Amino acid sequence: MYPRLAAGGIRRNGKLYAPYIMTCSLMAMMFYIVNFLSDNSMLDGMKGGGTMKEMLNVGIVIMGIFAAIFLFYTNSFLVKRRKREFGLYNVLGMGKRNIAAVMTWETFFVYLVSMALGIAAGILFSKLAELLAVKIIRGEAQYQFSVSVGSIIATLLVFAVIFLLIYLNVMRQVFTAKPVELLHSENSGEKPPRANWFLAVLGVIILGAAYYMAVTIEEPLTAVLAFMLAVLLVIIATYLLFIAGSVAVCRVLQKNRKYYYRTNHFISVSQMCYRMKKNGAGLASICILSTMVLVTLSSTICLYMGTGQMGEQRYPRDIVASTSGLSEVDIPNYRAEIGEILEKHGCTAQNEMAYSYIELSGAIVGDRLDISRVSGDEGFTLDLRTVYVVPIADYNAMYGRNIRLSDGDAAIYCKGSSFDHDSIQLDDWGGYRLTERLDEFAIIGMDSATVTDSIYLFVERFSDLGSLYDYQENYTEQHGGSLPQQQYYYGFDLDCSDSEKAAIFNDLVDMMREKNHGFQLECRVLELEEYYGMYGGLFFLGIVFGGVFILAAVLIMYYKQISEGYDDRARFDILRKVGMNDREIRRAVNSQVLTVFFAPLVAAGMHMAFAFPLLTKLLGLFSMRDTGFLAAVTLVCYCVFALIYVIVYGVTSRGYFRIVSGRKS
Repeated sequence: MYPRLAAGGIRRNGKLYAPYIMTCSLMAMMFYIVNFLSDNSMLDGMKGGGTMKEMLNVGIVIMGIFAAIFLFYTNSFLVKRRKREFGLYNVLGMGKRNIAAVMTWETFFVYLVSMALGIAAGILFSKLAELLAVKIIRGEAQYQFSVSVGSIIATLLVFAVIFLLIYLNVMRQVFTAKPVELLHSENSGEKPPRANWFLAVLGVIILGAAYYMAVTIEEPLTAVLAFMLAVLLVIIATYLLFIAGSVAVCRVLQKNRKYYYRTNHFISVSQMCYRMKKNGAGLASICILSTMVLVTLSSTICLYMGTGQMGEQRYPRDIVASTSGLSEVDIPNYRAEIGEILEKHGCTAQNEMAYSYIELSGAIVGDRLDISRVSGDEGFTLDLRTVYVVPIADYNAMYGRNIRLSDGDAAIYCKGSSFDHDSIQLDDWGGYRLTERLDEFAIIGMDSATVTDSIYLFVERFSDLGSLYDYQENYTEQHGGSLPQQQYYYGFDLDCSDSEKAAIFNDLVDMMREKNHGFQLECRVLELEEYYGMYGGLFFLGIVFGGVFILAAVLIMYYKQISEGYDDRARFDILRKVGMNDREIRRAVNSQVLTVFFAPLVAAGMHMAFAFPLLTKLLGLFSMRDTGFLAAVTLVCYCVFALIYVIVYGVTSRGYFRIVSGRKS
C-alpha cells in the first residue's frame, strides 16, 4: 500500500516533482562528470593535466556542498505543497508513522529515479566533457569510452547522504506539526508584514558600505582580504532589501494614490505586499545566484582566454635563466657555455635580454626604501616596493643607447606607481640622485607577474651591486630574514619547434647542474602548458558551476511562480466573481511578475558593476590586467544571462497565469 500511495502522490504532483527530479538528476550528472574527470587517466599523461585535476578535486567539494544546500532549498517548496495532503491523511486516520512510511517510499523512488537518470546522463556526457577538458588544455584526445565505477559509487553515496538529511528534515516537520497546522500550512503567514524601516535602512547602509569598499580599495593584496567581507555584506544587504526593503517600497506605492488605485497596480501591489516577506527571500536568492553566475563566468573566461597574454608577460622569452653568483668577468664564459648548447641544436639566440641586478625589498617612506618594514623590525605593511639595481651598461647594450652617469647618479624606471622624488635613499646603505627617467625596460618575468610596484635603478658602477649585497648580508645577520642573491638575468627567443625548445631547455639544466651554477631556468613552452592546465581547470569549473547556478536560479524562479500561483488562485477566483475578466487578470499578473522577476536581474547587474573594480584587482593577482577585455566579457555574459532570464520569465508567467485563471495546461 505504501509504495502505491507514494507513487500516486508523485504522479498527482507531477508539476512539482518533475522539475525536482530533473534537478536532482542534473546535479548527480554534474557531480559524476567532475568526479570522473578528477580521476581520469587520460589527463594524467598530458601537460597541465595534473594541475587541472587539482582544480577539479576542489570542484568536487564545492559541488557536493552546493548540491546539498540547493536540494534542501528546492525540497522546501515540495514540502510546503504536500503538507496539506499529509494533514488530510492524518485526519482520515493515518498516523504520522504511516505518513513517514509513505514519505520513505517517496524519497526512495525520487532517489532511485534521479540517480538512474543522473548517472546514465553523466556516463553518456562524460566523454564529451572529457574531450572538452582535453581541448581546453590543448592536449590530444583519445577516442576510447570508459565508465568510472568509483565515480558512480561516490555519486550514489554523496547523494544518499543528501537525500537522507532531506528526509530527516521532512520527518521533523511532519512529526512536530499538528494535523490542523498541516492542513492550513499553505495559508500560514497570510498576514501581510509591516514595513520594517529599520531593516530596510540597515540594508541600504550595509550595501553602501560594501559598494564603497569595492570601488575605493586600490591595493590588490588588500582586495583579497576585503573580497570575502564585501561578498558577505552584499549577501546580507540583498536579503534585507528584498525582504524588508521590498515591503517598505510596497507601502510607499500604496500611499501614492495616482499609482496604486489603478486596476493592474492595485492588484499587483497588494498581492506583492501581502506575500513579500516570503517572496523576498526567494528573490534575494535569485539575485545572489545571478551575481554568482556573472562573476564565475566572466572571471574564468577572462583568465582562460588571456592565458597566452599572461604567459607572455610572465615568460618574456622562450628561454629565461636567472643565475646567481656570477661576477662581471664570469658572464662572457657563462654566455659562451649557453651558446655551445644552442649551436649543438643548430639554433641561435634571438631577441636577447641580459642584465645583472641586485634586489632589495621594503616600504617607501618619503624618498627612503625602509628594509625593516619587510624584516618585521617595525611592523608589517602592505605599502611595499621592490627595487632592482642594474648596471647602466647592460641597459645601453639592450637598447643601443649610450647613457653615461656620474658616481652617485642613477636613472630610474618604474613599474606601477611613479616615484616623484629627485633622489632615493636605500635604507642606511646610501642613495642616488635621480638624473634621468626611462620610458621602457624589459622587466623580470617574475616581477611582471606580481601586483606590487617596483623600481629599477640604473647605476654606473657594477661594484655597487656587490656593495649592496654585503650591506644586506650584514643586515640579515643582525635582524634575520632572507638574503637576495646578485643575479644575472638572461633570456632569448629560439626559431625552432616546441619540442626542440624543450630539448634545449633540458640540456641547459644538465649543463648548469654540472657547472654548479645556482640557477632558475624557465621554458615558456613548458610553463604555458601548466598555465593552460590551471586556468583551463578553472574555466571548465566555471562552465560547470555557471550552468549549475543558472539551473538553480531558473528552478527557484519556477517553483516560486508555481507556489505563488497556487497561493494566489483563491484570491483571483474572488476577483473574477466580483467582475474581473481574464484580460484584467493577465494585466495584473504581468505587472506583478515583471516587477518581481526583473528586480533580481537589475540588482545583480548593479552588484556586478560595483564589484568590477574589485574583480579587476583580484584578477590582477593572476597577471590578468586587461580591464577592457574583462569589461567586454562581463557585458556579454550579462546580456546572454539576461536573455535566458527573459525566456524563463515568459515560460513561468504563462504557467502562473494558467494556475491563477484555473485553466489546464
